[in-house]
Amino acid sequence: MDTPPMSLTCAQCARKLGDLVAQLPVNDIEETWKEVELTAQQLANGLRIRDGPDDNHTMLGKTLLPQNLTTLLSSALNGTLIPGASRTAPVFEILRVGANLCVEHDQNRGHLLEAGFPQAVVSLLEGYTDTIPEEPQMDPFPMSIAHLQVVKTAVGVLLNATLTYEPVRNRLISLEVAKTIFRLSTALYPPAAWMRTTSSLHLPDISPSDITFDRIAESWSIRAGLSSWAGRLISELQDDVHPLFSQEVLPHLVQSLIAFTPPLLAAPPLPHFAQPSQLRTTLLNTDFDLLSESCSHLESSALDVADVRLSLARGFTFPTEHHNIPCFSAMLDFVEKGKYPPLWYVQSENGLEGGDISKKEKAFDDCKAAVIKAVVEVSGDDRNLDLLWDDSDDAHPGGEFVSRMVDWIRAFVSGESSGNGRDDLVICATLSLGNITRGESHSTILLSQPHDIARLLSSDVLLAPSTDIKLKHGVIGLLKHLAQSSSQMPSNRAALSAAGVIQLILRSGVWDDRSDFMLEIVQVNAIGAIKHLCSNSVDNACNFILEPVDSQDPPSTGLSQLLALVKRSDTVAIKSEGTRIIVNLVRSLWTNERRDELLNEEELQARQQKRVKAMDALVTPACAEALAALIGRSAKHLILINEGVVASSLLSMHRDGGALILNALTVPLPVEAAPAPASTTASTSSEATDSPIVISSTGASNKTTSVRHALDQLVVSLKSESTPAEVRTNICAFLGQITKRGTGDGLQRLKDATRPILEELVSVHGQSMLGSAAKKVLDMWISE
Repeated sequence: MDTPPMSLTCAQCARKLGDLVAQLPVNDIEETWKEVELTAQQLANGLRIRDGPDDNHTMLGKTLLPQNLTTLLSSALNGTLIPGASRTAPVFEILRVGANLCVEHDQNRGHLLEAGFPQAVVSLLEGYTDTIPEEPQMDPFPMSIAHLQVVKTAVGVLLNATLTYEPVRNRLISLEVAKTIFRLSTALYPPAAWMRTTSSLHLPDISPSDITFDRIAESWSIRAGLSSWAGRLISELQDDVHPLFSQEVLPHLVQSLIAFTPPLLAAPPLPHFAQPSQLRTTLLNTDFDLLSESCSHLESSALDVADVRLSLARGFTFPTEHHNIPCFSAMLDFVEKGKYPPLWYVQSENGLEGGDISKKEKAFDDCKAAVIKAVVEVSGDDRNLDLLWDDSDDAHPGGEFVSRMVDWIRAFVSGESSGNGRDDLVICATLSLGNITRGESHSTILLSQPHDIARLLSSDVLLAPSTDIKLKHGVIGLLKHLAQSSSQMPSNRAALSAAGVIQLILRSGVWDDRSDFMLEIVQVNAIGAIKHLCSNSVDNACNFILEPVDSQDPPSTGLSQLLALVKRSDTVAIKSEGTRIIVNLVRSLWTNERRDELLNEEELQARQQKRVKAMDALVTPACAEALAALIGRSAKHLILINEGVVASSLLSMHRDGGALILNALTVPLPVEAAPAPASTTASTSSEATDSPIVISSTGASNKTTSVRHALDQLVVSLKSESTPAEVRTNICAFLGQITKRGTGDGLQRLKDATRPILEELVSVHGQSMLGSAAKKVLDMWISE
């Protein structure tokens, strides 16, 4: 007679299971499976004890037990997707044995993996997933308590087998188990569904009279535990190398966001959960955990998976992309309207404590920040430009997305209740608009009515010195994109100039000496915006150079702020891009402009006097040295050398400019310290500059040739055949111009350094543009 199962040791139970495995091919009857259930139950209970006198885990892991568990699981299914009603109890106990055998035991995790047990468990879960609808449901998928226990324990097996053990983890990743687990767990536990329904928890064959509250509570308790374990397992599988989710999971990911957004959020709970209880608190916590996980996955997927970004934008335009679930709109709704659940604040001994509520509020805000990053990433994908920018709707120029982003900014600026204090909405809106604002037509739409975005962005609340740096980052980045179109679209520049954008940026404090800790990208964007606005604009150039900046102590001008920043900064991008503002100032002031027919003679004369005063203000050692430094450090960027040469040549036309420029060319360049690593909080296409200088991980741009003087770099560029002929010709013209104004040892040194190269250029290039320019300089020197 067999020994009663309850009196067997762990080793005896394992041997008993082996005997039952051998019997199944010829004795696959209910009695056999009942013995399997009872024996596995006894063994699973025994394996819960880890500090006993015998190391049962290590001993049993070396036996045939792992293989027998795999065989029993396969036999119980017998080719079906999920176990039948009579097999759920044995399967449940088999899974318990596997889960307890490998808990905190890497050797047994390896034995189970070799036996194919985790793989068999994945197949079981895939079978359950195949029984649920493909698209997300608002109500929980009906399932019996027995099957819920099987699913939950199967997830527990994989969790125990994966923790800190890479081989199982890698195998589960290769099986794409994360998508299976997430689909299944969200179908069984839709976030906040317990507030809406209890009727769909159980199968239709259950009599309503049998559905007691205890049964409802048990079902929700198992479902909540399953969701928690699933979240932990998915978290264990996540890394920076293997994206866990593809676009197919997006409709399931946004369900939590929808649950935390009105109208669902505002719905009162069902009578069963109207009063505080420990279960209700558990369900509230589970809902929030699911929200946190979903937002994190949305953020990482948008960052790492290009198809996810494209799918989200495509679904915004074509609802059928996600089974008519508006995923991207749900993300925007959550960012704008999502709120803390009212039930968090119901006071009771079973409710949330004050400290827990504060932590949850902070974590909820972090969820919104994660979704904002995802939205910005979607807008930053070049393939999404035509999906998010829509010119077909005359009532909403730019389309629904553009109009909504502008509305967020407007609500904040006007202090409307829906937007008041929500600087995160403005950050999201400005970064997103910056990403999709490409070219003159887009800028024109934003700067025109009804958007009139220049007026909105010029609000003091957006660019005050006390404004948060993240908000300044978004606003100034968008202004830079808008300003880029100004050189070709006078109306755009006029709108930005009329809004006082230059003064507002200067007043914001991003360049002052108390702000060096700020993100370098914000300073570079501010430089970019002003650089474009001062291009081909005498008025903006004069105002930047001469106008005192409001509320500055001590008083300053835009030029003085810029020179101080360029001198103070250790970042090559800031130094070079900042100096390009000086280049544009010189070009604007020294280049003849078309007469403005709207001005009378008196106004024209006053304007010319202001222009001359601004020109005089530029003819300083600081400006000359900045241009020389631009030439000296830009060996890898010939366009910057050319800009520095042209601006220096123009500046030397001034009565006092020649001597300053010549001296700047021949004195040693300042030693530029190696910059500290740049610190940025957001990486989006809105941060890109239209400059050949790119901020590297160290903030520096490597030099190919070490030069001590700017003149040395001119010699190298003039001599190199790889330098474009246009740049070399401009250098020759510059040498001729400096000859007219320069004197003394500096001029002789310049001649000595360049004469052999000029003679060679004449010999090699003859009557070409370059050869003629070189000959003209030599002839000038001969005639002196």
